Amino acid sequence: MGVEVSRLSNGLTVATEMLPGMESVALGVWVKSGARNERDDEHGMAHLLEHMAFKGTAQRSAFQIASEIENVGGEINAATSVETTAFYARVLSSDVPLAVDLLADILQNSTFDPEELEREQNVILQEIGAAHDTPDDIVFDHFTETAFRHQTLGRSILGTPETVMSFNSAQLHRFIQREYGADRMIIVAAGDVKHDEFVHEVENRFGGLRPHAQGGAVQYAQYVGGDFRENRDLMDAQIILGFEGRAYHVRDFYASQVLSMILGGGMSSRLFQEVREKRGLCYSVYAFHWGFSDTGIFGIHAATGQANLGELVPVIAGELQKIGDHILEEELDRARAQYRAGLIMAGESPSSRASQIARQLLLFGRPIPSQELMERLSALTVGRLTDLSQRLFCTKPTLAAIGPIGSLSSYESVAGVLSPPGSATHRIAV
Repeated sequence: MGVEVSRLSNGLTVATEMLPGMESVALGVWVKSGARNERDDEHGMAHLLEHMAFKGTAQRSAFQIASEIENVGGEINAATSVETTAFYARVLSSDVPLAVDLLADILQNSTFDPEELEREQNVILQEIGAAHDTPDDIVFDHFTETAFRHQTLGRSILGTPETVMSFNSAQLHRFIQREYGADRMIIVAAGDVKHDEFVHEVENRFGGLRPHAQGGAVQYAQYVGGDFRENRDLMDAQIILGFEGRAYHVRDFYASQVLSMILGGGMSSRLFQEVREKRGLCYSVYAFHWGFSDTGIFGIHAATGQANLGELVPVIAGELQKIGDHILEEELDRARAQYRAGLIMAGESPSSRASQIARQLLLFGRPIPSQELMERLSALTVGRLTDLSQRLFCTKPTLAAIGPIGSLSSYESVAGVLSPPGSATHRIAV
């Protein structure tokens, strides 16, 4: 039957997909508001709000929220990203009304009790401390902070101890009033779900939601690149080398995704074979591409011991140069197969499928049929990927490193190797 979409009178979008053979439903509310929507004095508030949503409403205590969903064997959770926040549940199909009621309650009636707030602020302080003590996590925060310096897109989602501890209940209420409205929210269910029945449940509980969020557009992001290094007494060094990537909506977004797979998307990828298998320079290496609404970032992460660090980055840079010269047809075919398999496997998981539909509706305003995605992949050519790589790896690099990094190549030498004369400020054409 495919994805069915309805819009309530207040503008709220509701989508479902019946998945054959299921007896459960994954459902959730996706909000087009995340860490990027915070003001300068709100750093970390979107993430704190996600935590506080489960800490009590006018009708339910924190224990009642947890026990009601677990009494029927279900689960409920939330997640904050740079551009979205999601509140989701997984239940048996007969318990969908309860899950919808719980989600509606926490999003419309949370009290943000001061005592609960203080406890949760301390929990997040521990989370910030744990992230700082995990080099392979915190290096990504430093990477994005360097790539998008002094911008909301580059800030850590967790916030800082100072900002998190400064928030009060009134500020949380103002944030949700400003950022959460029907025009920014998508409610999706996938699994054993009937569309009309689900829309009826949502209408009953979300029909009174304010039609419009009050918050304005986010700050336009500008990739700047640069260098971050932190010497630490660790066994291994964590390195990320990155470049300006592609936004969701522009040409070559999917080409960038496929290029990351060819370069470092699995054990058969170029980086894994050359850097790890043939040379033994690291124990972990992979490439990634993150798209946002107005920009993107392409990166290579590697973890290695101090002895191999001096050779590692030059070898990675050499592979980036090689891929701009030649890509094999069989590499493109393999990357297409990986991408296609990932889409199909995600479609077989109710939770993954609900999230996929929500992202498509938030980003593109419509669900994108799998066949359309397959056609986009089929249209990619070796020539298009080599052209993209030649332009992409000439953008100003971002280098982030943590650990025993005394022998790491200088930023200037890495940038000089990757950028031909006169191209240091070259940007990818849209």
